[in-house]
Amino acid sequence: MSTADTHTPVPIVASIAPYNVGVEAWICDIWGVVHNGLAAFPSAVDACKRFRERGGTVLLLTNAPRPAAAIVEQLAKLKVPREAWDAVLTSGDLTLSLIHEHRDAPLAHLGPVRDRGLFEGQRLDMVGIEDAHAIVCSGLYDDERETAEDYRARLAGPASRGVPLICANPDVTVARGDRVIPCAGAIAAVYEALGGPVIYAGKPYLPVYDRAFQMIAEARGKPVAKSAVLGIGDGLNTDIRGALSAGIRAVLVASPVHLPTLTAETLAHAVAPLPGRPVAAMHALAW
Repeated sequence: MSTADTHTPVPIVASIAPYNVGVEAWICDIWGVVHNGLAAFPSAVDACKRFRERGGTVLLLTNAPRPAAAIVEQLAKLKVPREAWDAVLTSGDLTLSLIHEHRDAPLAHLGPVRDRGLFEGQRLDMVGIEDAHAIVCSGLYDDERETAEDYRARLAGPASRGVPLICANPDVTVARGDRVIPCAGAIAAVYEALGGPVIYAGKPYLPVYDRAFQMIAEARGKPVAKSAVLGIGDGLNTDIRGALSAGIRAVLVASPVHLPTLTAETLAHAVAPLPGRPVAAMHALAW
């Protein structure tokens, strides 16, 4: 089975090492597990390096709404060494494919300037939200000051017309240092509440996992059985739900956003709505 018994409490452990027997690859979240947006977590970096030294493959999978190259640059700035990972896959990479599918329609970008790399090098008809036939949402224009509710009024019209919103980051919130910041997933939830159609790129949706399995096979030179892949993440409804839905075992790393207090009681309550159980939970990723 890819999930723990639903009637057995999920163990809280200090080391991931015992869960790597027969494991050839990790699909590991980045923000919240490897770093917090401001600094890398030394124990997580060490764990990734140790797993790779033992022959494992580390694929970093993030819901960041930017192409992988931008995340690689960010990892370097945050002092995550190249020896800690094999490949990076982002929801932005999936979003690029969705943008290509809508390339002949007028498109609007809802999100910060830093995400405009999604549109570079493409011949697209970029318009305002009110004139768009599709909206690519990568986040809030100013996630330090705004909330998703600030967008309800301006999105009511497109939603009523059935304009699809491509959500480039299904995360609802993320921790930036000690602050909780809203993400594109929060706007997508408002848009769906208004009756608008949403197309999600990234976790927990299966297309990004299909791409991840392909990349792992390329890195190792052969397909890898799902039983030999371990998913690691802090997002209950993205990382853990996605891993379980994709048929792989999962380890939950508690974070201030999703599970600020990790106890047997809070853990049992947190995992109850999931389609299975993670095999373990940790306060921080550590070997």
